[in-house]
Amino acid sequence: MRKPRLMAPGPAPVPEEVLLEMAKPVIHSRDPRTKQGIKEAVEGLQEILKTKSDVAILAATGTGAMEAAAIHAVPPGKKALVLNAGWFGLRWLKICQAHGIEAETIDFEWGQPVDPDRVSQALKGRDDIAVVMGTLSETSTGTGHPIEAIGKVVAETDALFAVDGISGVGAMECRADDWKIDFLCIGSQKALMLPPGLAFVTVSPKAWAVIDSFEPKAFYFGLKAARKKLADWDTPYTPAHTLIFGLNKSLSMIKAEGIERVWARHKTMSEACQAGIKALGLELFSARPAEGLTAFYVPEGLKDSDVRKKLDDRFGITIVGGQDKVKGKILRMGHMGYNDEVDVVGALAALEMVLAELGHEFEPGAGVTAAQRVLIGQGSPVGAS
Repeated sequence: MRKPRLMAPGPAPVPEEVLLEMAKPVIHSRDPRTKQGIKEAVEGLQEILKTKSDVAILAATGTGAMEAAAIHAVPPGKKALVLNAGWFGLRWLKICQAHGIEAETIDFEWGQPVDPDRVSQALKGRDDIAVVMGTLSETSTGTGHPIEAIGKVVAETDALFAVDGISGVGAMECRADDWKIDFLCIGSQKALMLPPGLAFVTVSPKAWAVIDSFEPKAFYFGLKAARKKLADWDTPYTPAHTLIFGLNKSLSMIKAEGIERVWARHKTMSEACQAGIKALGLELFSARPAEGLTAFYVPEGLKDSDVRKKLDDRFGITIVGGQDKVKGKILRMGHMGYNDEVDVVGALAALEMVLAELGHEFEPGAGVTAAQRVLIGQGSPVGAS
């Protein structure tokens, strides 16, 4: 009997309570209960995102939220500055190019965090930069970027700050208002514990001032239309209301635990997974690991596809490989949302068995033991002395 265990950095597992909520009979999309659901969702998102800004709900994936932000952030004659440190940082650039938005990049080595000082230098004397586009958790490399520090730098200028929080929000600390984030873009299928299909974008007062200064070329992703309908707890076009009802269930679970405790739990799971990986003689890929996934190099002499296939065939565990320039070089294990500490220990135990079968040499039980030491408070986080 094969039991599926989703340990990818998205989509992530969906709780049974959320699935049952979405399995209820479908009501009309403009039913008063739908409007009440939208109101509850917006207010719940504002609470966990630590923001008082408007939150637009889109029937899309997280990339739709990024596209909406890009379209509205750059008036004619202005430019975007993209912080490119991975496959999804590069997505900002591709979105700009698709819409004819002039963009420059600051390029960073994959696996390394963005340096706020380089951002500061790039913005000096540049009143033509309308928006800085960054990433909270770079899913392709397993790297968490210093968004709070970057936000302080950007806030000293007239530029807006747009952040891809798709694989980070709900798994690592993110305070949209305090960190001066003007557009925070999110997808439903990661730490928010939903299937794919919903996207969210926060819009700060500073961002609205820019948006209202020109006519963005947007239709389906038009934020002005979204704002108008949001005043009546509605959406411009058909809402994915069954997903919204599911979202409210998942948000209630997050709020019951407390978002700060959710962040702490993910931090502990991340440190445990990192400790387990290193104890198996494997090398972490990121210099500043994100808290919703762990990326590590494929053991020498092995193929990433063989590791992934054996994990799936024997244990039903899904992890993923690398993308673009790190394809075939790294493996990525997710631990976000509905994943818990036992999932991490179990995945490490399965990884040990698969690696042993493939000929990788290590002390049996080393990874599990190292992870458990972190979880019971006896081990030092990776990188600590």
